[in-house]
Amino acid sequence: MSLPESPQGFKMFQLCQWILDPTGFMERLAEQYGDIFGMPALTSDPQRPVIFLSNPEGLQHLLSRDRGQDFCAPEDMNEILRPIVGSQSLLLQSGATHQRQRKLLMPPLHGDRLKVYGEKICEIGDRVLAALPLNQTFKMRQAMQDVTLQVMMEVVFGLSEGERYDALKPLLAQFTDFLGSPWRASLLFFGFLQQDWGSWSPWGRMVDTRQKIDDLLYAEIRERRQNPEGNGEDILSLMIEAQDENGEHLSDTEVRDELLTLLLAGHETTASALAWAFYWIYQNPKIYEKVMAEISELGPNPDPMSIYKLPYLTAVCNETLRIAPAAMLTFFRHTTHPLEFMGYHLETNTPVVGCIYLVHRRPDIYPNPAQFRPERFLEREFSPYEFVPFGAGMRRCIGAVLAQYEMKLTLATVLSRYSLQLCENRPVKPQRRGITLAPATGIRMKVTEVKAKQRDRAPVTV
Repeated sequence: MSLPESPQGFKMFQLCQWILDPTGFMERLAEQYGDIFGMPALTSDPQRPVIFLSNPEGLQHLLSRDRGQDFCAPEDMNEILRPIVGSQSLLLQSGATHQRQRKLLMPPLHGDRLKVYGEKICEIGDRVLAALPLNQTFKMRQAMQDVTLQVMMEVVFGLSEGERYDALKPLLAQFTDFLGSPWRASLLFFGFLQQDWGSWSPWGRMVDTRQKIDDLLYAEIRERRQNPEGNGEDILSLMIEAQDENGEHLSDTEVRDELLTLLLAGHETTASALAWAFYWIYQNPKIYEKVMAEISELGPNPDPMSIYKLPYLTAVCNETLRIAPAAMLTFFRHTTHPLEFMGYHLETNTPVVGCIYLVHRRPDIYPNPAQFRPERFLEREFSPYEFVPFGAGMRRCIGAVLAQYEMKLTLATVLSRYSLQLCENRPVKPQRRGITLAPATGIRMKVTEVKAKQRDRAPVTV
């Protein structure tokens, strides 16, 4: 059979739908065409539309055979991210370069390193909520973005005070908010809008902010290299110290680009996931009671790793990532040779992408998929191609473990120390935020009571 069916009509109209209402657009196409269809609006070659895939078996083939066997992930397929994360970002690499960078970046984000970051993450979550006035409505996503940005500054960059910290923090907040609405996100999809006409133009403001961030980051990187004895256990220091099998370090540009990649892939997405988690927990009193009972059993100020291992809290986090994944799609791949795939014939260089959002909405895998039910993850184990919030295969998000760790610790800290009230009168829908999804309203809530103050702790150094 030839290519999968594609929607008809003007490509520009389809692209606008994809930008302004991506979830609704994908759901309509899946209802019409099934679990594999073409998207002509995302490619310039009408003979090779981007193939959207939401079949777990096909996804396994796509994501487990991307070492040049049937599919590969070339740099140009993710070109849309270059202005944000830089040309040396892991997200834009392929082949041996991708494998080298991934190997160097993995250790600081896994294993025993997490224990070093745990107390700091709990302290930051408590600090942000403590600053909110009682009984005044706030947007939870903004509060959680404050938390995740602070984690980026202290745990990733190793900065908690000083002139450089004071200059960098607001710039990073401005940079991540640049694509905070579907309309501003359109700048990534229409190259002709990417014009630097000075500070009055949207793209010009982004370029100026990015340059100021670069100046500060490169100054910090140079200073760390010149004074390695003063480096701490933060992720930036560990990146600078990492060596490959030839004794070579990441270049300054690679370190800078990976820092901005973590900012995009970690700070932004984790903030959205946390906001959704609070929304679902407070929308259902039974879920709230179960979570609180489990957290309470650990006693005051529990060990962070004990929180991380809580089964029901883990199920709540997984169900949040299922029903509202921040990443809609996997990385783009393309075929390396003519291929029979899912009953269709794909020519060489046909782009294919896994649709995480649609996989997570399959009723044959998740009965009543629009219902938030954490028990799903206690009743059965899903394959890596049925539950894919961080992608799968050799390009699975390297920060997945840190993101889940941060998510659980922040939820447990806030829930155990503050009483909150959900202030949403209508169901909240996901909305595009750059290349990710976030709650459209920001999740309006109130702090109604401070239940417990954090006990004094010994200073934590990262």
